[in-house]
Amino acid sequence: MIGSGTRVLVTGAAGFVGSHLCEALVDSGARVTAMIHYNSRSNLGNLEFVAPAQRSALRIVAGNIEDSDFVIRQVEGQDIVFHLAALIGIPYSYVAPLSYVRTNVEGTLNVLEAARRFGVARVVHTSTSEAYGTAISTPMNESHPLQGQSPYSASKIGADKVAESYHRSFGVPVATIRPFNIYGPRQSARAVIPTIISQVLHGAGVRLGSLEPVRDLTYVADTVDAFLKIAASDRAVGQVINVGTGRGIGVGELAHLILRLMNSSASVTFDADRVRPANSEVFTLICDPTKAAEQTGWKAEWSLEQGLERTIAFVSAHADMYDPSSYAI
Repeated sequence: MIGSGTRVLVTGAAGFVGSHLCEALVDSGARVTAMIHYNSRSNLGNLEFVAPAQRSALRIVAGNIEDSDFVIRQVEGQDIVFHLAALIGIPYSYVAPLSYVRTNVEGTLNVLEAARRFGVARVVHTSTSEAYGTAISTPMNESHPLQGQSPYSASKIGADKVAESYHRSFGVPVATIRPFNIYGPRQSARAVIPTIISQVLHGAGVRLGSLEPVRDLTYVADTVDAFLKIAASDRAVGQVINVGTGRGIGVGELAHLILRLMNSSASVTFDADRVRPANSEVFTLICDPTKAAEQTGWKAEWSLEQGLERTIAFVSAHADMYDPSSYAI
């Protein structure tokens, strides 16, 4: 479905995953419009890390996903829309929940309504494994109950259901990708892996909240491949597709693995300020990727160690981006 000349819009293009997706789309020959959040500094976010030749191939537009008129103008004329724009930090959702509803729910509505108006051939909407809440059973397939354990996850569940409704009510060809925890180069300090790496690099001990939660960690290149395969799969339309490795690792075990890969003897200590409210913490997320394999042919290719080594190299080369003395929310 995506080839030379395909007109593609990526919302959230300046983000961690969005920037990697834009690179892959340019390499495929697509004509890519990269929608980023407007800021007065003309900051391109993670698109700054895209090679100049690839970045020059992008049509970069700055605006706000909450502005329906702006969204309509960007969606018009597109063949495919990858919708990644979202507020994603869970701790900040405790502080500003209304912002999450406006960006994640209303922003998604704006994209879907524009896609409906212009007859876009495919919308790939981005969900999150946080929509499941802590596992009732593992591995977690797409039939696992949804549980809003934070304002962030509740807003994403709302957005997912809006996407579902637009397919059922209006026939909008939307497929929902539900990634489990993504990691890799360019990820911000609000995520646990860059936090651990940057603390080690700055010579500090590793301070973390709960060490017990278990996560299914998927390298960003594998996740981008899943976006592309879902966009190309007619069987994915109207469906939610889980994307993960099927393997879990505890936060404490992860920290010690990173320490080993970095040849560090730093200590790992508990920081109560980083602990989420008890009923909000999601303790276990492990993906069942069977549906992704059956409907799109996708499977994870990168091992955790390979992905961590690439991530360590990036954070090491850009250590000034990370401040281990503060807790990023």
